[in-house]
Amino acid sequence: MKMVVGYAYVFFFVFLASAMNAALSEETPSAGSNSTEFIRKCCATTLYPGLCYTSLSGYANEVQQSTVELAHVAANLTLARLRSTAFHVAALGRSATGPERGALRDCSEQLDDAAEWARHTVAELKGLHGAVGPEVELRVSNALTWMSAALTSEDTCTDGFLMVAASSAKADVCHRVRKVEKYTSNALALIHSLRFNR
Repeated sequence: MKMVVGYAYVFFFVFLASAMNAALSEETPSAGSNSTEFIRKCCATTLYPGLCYTSLSGYANEVQQSTVELAHVAANLTLARLRSTAFHVAALGRSATGPERGALRDCSEQLDDAAEWARHTVAELKGLHGAVGPEVELRVSNALTWMSAALTSEDTCTDGFLMVAASSAKADVCHRVRKVEKYTSNALALIHSLRFNR
């Protein structure tokens, strides 16, 4: 399995999260703020705040006001989405023919890789509980690397369909993967915010 780290994505989200987290740090939730409002404010730092809030607000009791737990839940949701999408694409590939079959198989492999990167991310974030000193920065850095690699693999999947004729399968897969990319993007932004709001 090849590891392709999306440096462009890392730099982009470092820039985005730095700018947005500067605003977030000015509005640190008070002790009396409820968890859903905390999630809403954190989600404001992402590229898809609406999706971020609707997908994470149901975990308010679990998250409380922990940026670590919020990022952990977001990464877990991304992993679940990736696994589901990879399974769906693999099933389509078994019945496809011609160039579409090859694109579906390649996409399935890329999504499997992305799911593996997301799994590594979840493990790193879980390890943040109780981490101190240099270990914190190391785990956050690793989590950013893995989640960025997942985003790159997702992008590679859709690129594989550029030369494939339009079809319902192509449209379905590209739509699903673009949705997963939004979850991945949000998780990446929330992970990066741990460098500022842990």
